[in-house]
Amino acid sequence: MTDFSDLTAVFVNCTLKPSPQQSHTQGLMDRSMGLMRQQGVTVDLIRAVDHDIPPGVYPDMTEHGFETDEWPTLFPRVIGADILVLGTPIWLGEKSSVITRVIERLYGQSGELNEKGQYRFYGRVGGCIVTGNEDGIKHVAMNTLYSLQHLGYVIPPQADAGWIGEAGPGPSYLDEGSGGPENEFTNRNTTFMAWNLLHLARMLRDNGGIPAVGNLRSEWDEGTAPPLPGPFGATSEHS
Repeated sequence: MTDFSDLTAVFVNCTLKPSPQQSHTQGLMDRSMGLMRQQGVTVDLIRAVDHDIPPGVYPDMTEHGFETDEWPTLFPRVIGADILVLGTPIWLGEKSSVITRVIERLYGQSGELNEKGQYRFYGRVGGCIVTGNEDGIKHVAMNTLYSLQHLGYVIPPQADAGWIGEAGPGPSYLDEGSGGPENEFTNRNTTFMAWNLLHLARMLRDNGGIPAVGNLRSEWDEGTAPPLPGPFGATSEHS
């Protein structure tokens, strides 16, 4: 059996509800967190709405007009984890405003470099969990997972899981009689997602992350990157 006990994961719940209100998104996230904890993974949880996270695309927004910003204290917990899972409800067919803000703040530090000279998020794994009672799981997952991979996270197969109830007003995931916790499709996808995140994080950790070949910003800036083939197969220098 593979040992995952040296891995770490951070789950960021982007519900609109501050603690201690019940979060249905948290209910589904708890299933994935529980599976990882069973495997010895150290799991951290952040409920983003409980923190003062201003909008913006800079590491510290107090340098750009805001009086307070808790993101600089939260970011070490995010960057220190092998696995990042973002959880969000669906509103008006879209991900929540809170997860949009979290992604914007991640973007604000995506230009920083790791010890190899690659972009900072290289070598880490990302996934997402979505809940609601309106359509949109796949749409929200596509947007979220695209954003994470664009920032440098590696996305494994089936890296999203979700549950939606009947369209319109009705029971949410944790409500009595919703059928959410018993839903076989959701439980299967949640299980696959958790295990695939673990497997990919294990492979990346064991192999030192993404190889630092052809993806170094410094080589590109200095003009020493491998030349890019021209449109007809001829070699041309990048500009």
